[in-house]
Amino acid sequence: MKRIIVKDITKRFRIGFVKHQSALGRTMSMLSGKEPTKHLWALKGVSFEVQGGEIVGLIGNNGAGKSTLLRIMAGIYTKTSGTVSVNGRMVPIIGLGHGLHERLSMRDNIYLACSLFNMDRDQIAEKFDSIVKFSQLGDFLDTKLYQFSDGMKQRLAFSTAMAADPQILLLDEVFEVGDRDFREKSAQRIKKLVKKGAAVILVTHELRMIDAHCSRVIWLKDGRVFLDGPAKAVLEQYMRENPKKKGKAGKKAK
Repeated sequence: MKRIIVKDITKRFRIGFVKHQSALGRTMSMLSGKEPTKHLWALKGVSFEVQGGEIVGLIGNNGAGKSTLLRIMAGIYTKTSGTVSVNGRMVPIIGLGHGLHERLSMRDNIYLACSLFNMDRDQIAEKFDSIVKFSQLGDFLDTKLYQFSDGMKQRLAFSTAMAADPQILLLDEVFEVGDRDFREKSAQRIKKLVKKGAAVILVTHELRMIDAHCSRVIWLKDGRVFLDGPAKAVLEQYMRENPKKKGKAGKKAK
């Protein structure tokens, strides 16, 4: 089953910039409130499909368009053109703070985040204990989130997302922080979802994670799909072009 179909997605940002102007020109710009702008094309005709049962890694240098693409698929950014079709319940975890509020306690954040995943109060109450158990943060239920470390926020964000039983899971640099044991536990939970027919797209600079858990890799370069294929082959070429990248892919986990 095709879970995600991305077709000819483009994204253009309008950004302000300073260009050489006369004193009169600068004065007129200030008075009119109109600053010079230019267009930045973050994505240029990106197309691919993801089947249920796939874990797809999305790689590329900074500025390649990875996070922009995930935000478009999640509905956070509007696209300039193209289409995104999804088949199933999508749950995005876009960075550590997605769906969480710094001034709320962990307990309140669980209810807030799960409500954003379209779970009602009874459903949240039913899964509350399992969320806390998976996160291993039971001692901090009444602690405000701003007192959490990045690793603790990662645990909470991932644990609440798993409670929604996603059929499409978007992960943007979620595993950049935190301990190895929780990463591996999270990876095992993701594999269980995939066996049930879910599709996962993972953005991370930790190439070992992609090498160990992804069957396929899409390499974005300058806003375009540069290479799309088996994980090992794409990662090998990526490392040849980027030999100084940290997190060099190692032996694939079994």
